[in-house]
Amino acid sequence: MKYPKDLIDKVNKSSAGFKLEGINEGAGPKNPALMIVGEAPGREEIESHIPFHGASGKELMKSLASIGLKRSDVYITSAVRSRPYNIRKVFSKKENKEVTKYPNRKPTQKEVLAHAPFLDYEISYAKPKIIVTVGTTALMRLLGKKYAISDWHGKAIKDTPILQLNQNEDGYVWSKEKYTVIPMYHPAAVFYNRKLTETIKSDWLNIKDYLN
Repeated sequence: MKYPKDLIDKVNKSSAGFKLEGINEGAGPKNPALMIVGEAPGREEIESHIPFHGASGKELMKSLASIGLKRSDVYITSAVRSRPYNIRKVFSKKENKEVTKYPNRKPTQKEVLAHAPFLDYEISYAKPKIIVTVGTTALMRLLGKKYAISDWHGKAIKDTPILQLNQNEDGYVWSKEKYTVIPMYHPAAVFYNRKLTETIKSDWLNIKDYLN
C-alpha cells in the first residue's frame, strides 16, 4: 500500500523528535482473510519494504501455512510503521574502539499514538472481519489494557469496537464498527521462550476454526 502524502506528512509531524527510522508500509488485499497487526518494523523490514520480512516473518509465514493461508491472503501491518531504535555506545573488540550502534526497540505509547492515522487508514481500506494482534503493543493499540495475551491468546473477542484516533488527535475513541479480534503471541516470542512453540501452533489452529 502507498499512503497518501498528506497522511505521511501528518505522521511525520507528529513523530518529530522521536527516534524512528523510515516508513515500512503495510501490505495486503481488501477484505482479507485476516488482518495481522504487529508492533513495529525492524531493520530488515525498513530495508526490504516488506512487512514481517525478517526472522519473525518466517515464523509468521509458517503459522499462516499451517492454516492454509499465504502472505497474499492477509493484510499485514503494525501499530507503528517506522523502526524504533536506540543509540548505544559499545566497545568493538574487532575494531578495537568505541562504536555507535542503533538497535531495534519497543515503540513508546506516544509513538503508537503518532502513527495511529496509518493503522486507522489501513483498517478503513482493508475492512477486515478478523484482526489478529501479535504482541502486547498491537493488542493495547486496538483494545486498551482490558485484555492480556496470557489470558486471551488464541481466543476470539467477538463483536468488539476498537480504538481509533479521536478528533483532536490526542487520544483514542471507540469505533462504531465492530470486529472479531484474536490476540496472539508475537512470532518472535519463540526465540526467547521455546516453550511457547506448541502453544502458538495450537492457537493458530484455533484461528482456522474461526475462518471456517
